[in-house]
Amino acid sequence: MASCYRHPGRETNVSCSSCARPICPDCMISTPVGMRCPECARQRPQVRPVNVRSFGGGSEPATYVLIGLNVLVFLAEMLGGGSATDASGSLIRDAGLNAVAVNADGEWWRIITAGFLHAGLLHLAFNMFALYVLGTLLEPAVGTARFVAIYMVSLLAGSCGALILDPLVNTVGASGAVFGLMSAAFIMARHRGLEQVASQIGLYVVINLVFTFSVSNISVGAHIGGLIGGAAAALVVAFFERRRVPNPLATEMAAMIVLGGIAIAGCLAAAAAGVPDFV
Repeated sequence: MASCYRHPGRETNVSCSSCARPICPDCMISTPVGMRCPECARQRPQVRPVNVRSFGGGSEPATYVLIGLNVLVFLAEMLGGGSATDASGSLIRDAGLNAVAVNADGEWWRIITAGFLHAGLLHLAFNMFALYVLGTLLEPAVGTARFVAIYMVSLLAGSCGALILDPLVNTVGASGAVFGLMSAAFIMARHRGLEQVASQIGLYVVINLVFTFSVSNISVGAHIGGLIGGAAAALVVAFFERRRVPNPLATEMAAMIVLGGIAIAGCLAAAAAGVPDFV
């Protein structure tokens, strides 16, 4: 592993996106075109140092918008006859995720809408708390556009996982997207050499996986699918962060669209395979 050009005793796997010199967390400067060393960053406006203390500091508008959307949809669930304690009501029935509705009825949009529905107030509270913690950590570190892309890829991958493992169960919840944020935050922290932050996030992932496999009525497929989707999206960001491309954000968004398309194709294939012949 290379050593930081300004701190020879510090090993790092991150290089300046302009001059390619290795840089440690204290020397990283986040710019619209990736991580740069202090010298190269002086040529760019509005730069922000990234280190262990500031990995989660900054603006996170998309995090609050997503939380607001989920809360508003839950209120709509209540107005539609839903319960604060279980998965009921017309909106759950009409927009939840299951293979019969997606394949036999052609309601493909449930792949997305299910990720904004929740089976009760406690379900919503757990997911929104996790979204707040992870969003305020990850969004400032990668930028709002990348954060939203990671969230949506994770949501779609979570829907794919749910349709693979539980095709006939009406699945709802933002947990697939939230699990994707977990894996993405872990990968980005490791990528930028923030091992202490990465270890804390890794422990959080392990705890939630144990909870996933030990508690009933939890969509294992959505959680695992979300983890995989978030990891894939974060690897896209990390890959282009190290390389010189003319328009890195546009290139990353194109790659994210491809990932989302793969997840949607997986959802449709899983829905078709999960519908019994007699339906």
